Amino acid sequence: MKLNLKKPLVIFDLETTGLDVVKDRVIQLSFIKVYPDGKEERGDYLINPECHIMPVITQLTGISDETVKDKPTFKQLAKTLDEKFSGSDFAGFNSNYFDIPMLAEEFLRAGIDFDFSKSRLIDACTIFKKMERRNLAAAYKFYCGHKMEEDFEAHRADQDTEATYRVLMGQLDYYTEEKQRALGEDPEGRVLQNDMDCLAEFSKANNNVDFAGRIVWGEAKDAQGNVILDKDGKPQMVEYFNFGKHKGKTVAEVLRFDTGYYGWMMAGDFSNNTKQVLTRIRLREAKK
Repeated sequence: MKLNLKKPLVIFDLETTGLDVVKDRVIQLSFIKVYPDGKEERGDYLINPECHIMPVITQLTGISDETVKDKPTFKQLAKTLDEKFSGSDFAGFNSNYFDIPMLAEEFLRAGIDFDFSKSRLIDACTIFKKMERRNLAAAYKFYCGHKMEEDFEAHRADQDTEATYRVLMGQLDYYTEEKQRALGEDPEGRVLQNDMDCLAEFSKANNNVDFAGRIVWGEAKDAQGNVILDKDGKPQMVEYFNFGKHKGKTVAEVLRFDTGYYGWMMAGDFSNNTKQVLTRIRLREAKK
C-alpha cells in the first residue's frame, strides 16, 4: 500500500545513552523520508554524544565510545537534520513518548528551534497497542509475517526504523474494511484511514502541550465555570499547568498574575521543550 501523503513523512528511530531526555544523548539516528510521490530517502547517522556510553548500552546496541569517537556531534549535524526534516510529519515506534521528546531536546541544545507542533506525529506503537497491545517484535511478526530476529539485528536504530516502516505499511493494509470483513471481523472501529491527520489523531495518547506533560490542554471556561464553545459548537481548548502550586490554572492566567513564575520555570530543572512551549505561550499572550 502506498502512503497517502500531502507532505513528506519521516519514519525514524533513535539509539541513546539512556532514557532521560534531559540528561541522556542520541548516539544513532536513522530515518526513512517518504515523499508524497512515493520517493524514499534514507539516512543513518552514528553520533558522538560527548559523554561516556555505558556498557549496558553498548551491549544492547553494539555502539561504544570507540564506535563514535570520530563521528559528528548532534550539534554538528543539527542544521543538516533541520533542513532534511523541515516541513515533514513524523512517525516512529513509541516515538511520541520518547524519540520525539529526545529529538526536540537535542535540537534545542544545538540552538535550533524545531517546531514539532507544526507536524503530525504518528506513533505506530500507539496504533499497535490500541489495536493489538504488543511490542515491535510482535507487531512485525503480526503485520509482516516474519520474526524480527530472522530479518534484522536487535537494538539497532537503522534496523528498527526499517521494521517500523514495514509495520506501519502492514497496519494500513490490515485495517481496511475489506481485510477486516475477509477476516470475519466487524470493521466498526477496526479501520484505519490512509491519512496522516487521522493516523496522528489516533496516535495521541494524552493531552500534553509539552512532551513532559507539565502543560496540558483543557477546556476553556468563563468566570461562571461554563465551557466556552467555538464557532463550530466545540469546546475551546487552552493550556493549563499540570503540576505545582498552579496546577489546574490556565497558563495565560498565571503569566498575568504571577509574573515571576515564568522566570522561576526558565531557571528551573525543566526540559528545554517545556521552556520552549511556555515561552511561545508568553509571547503569544503579550501580543494580545
